[in-house]
Amino acid sequence: MDSMAFEEVKDNVEDLKNEAKRLIDANVKYYKLWGFKILMKSTTMMLKIILLALMLAIVTIFFSIAAALAIGYWLDNFAYGFLIVGFIYLVMAIVVYYVQDKIVEGPMLSRFSKIFLKKY
Repeated sequence: MDSMAFEEVKDNVEDLKNEAKRLIDANVKYYKLWGFKILMKSTTMMLKIILLALMLAIVTIFFSIAAALAIGYWLDNFAYGFLIVGFIYLVMAIVVYYVQDKIVEGPMLSRFSKIFLKKY
């Protein structure tokens, strides 16, 4: 009788071991899939941001040239037009430098925390 009880305990322990292994394997698969999903979301978001920034840079270049030429026609001196546009960009760069943390860090932290900390 003791031998039979020992076999049942041994079988139960073996079943418990197998179930624990399946649970661990399922969790590993889940977290691999979750990590892949996070990686893909962040990669596609960065690609979208890069493409948008590239398009905005091209638009900015053309608008800047147009503004510089317009100011140059108005002042009868194209060099002054380009200097004024360059000075405007210098002032904007200084302003952005001083407020960069509020512009970049907050929104980026907010967006990435929504992606990484969301419960799935």
